[in-house]
Amino acid sequence: MVKIKVDVKGQTCPVPLVECRKALRKATSGDTIEIEGTHPSSKKEIPMAVKSLGSEIVSIEEEGDTWKIKICKK
Repeated sequence: MVKIKVDVKGQTCPVPLVECRKALRKATSGDTIEIEGTHPSSKKEIPMAVKSLGSEIVSIEEEGDTWKIKICKK
């Protein structure tokens, strides 16, 4: 199992979503992808995109203005 970290802090749409999709394409089944960012609407868009791409949200954490989304590639 590989853990892929994607740091998109300070980036606005569509960059976080594009980087999330790139990471999902690189990952193989069972890999974990961790995306960390600050753009509020990306925190809503990424989980919707992940579900539509058939993968699973493991957790969404927030600390101040920063959020972290963990994804498991299916």
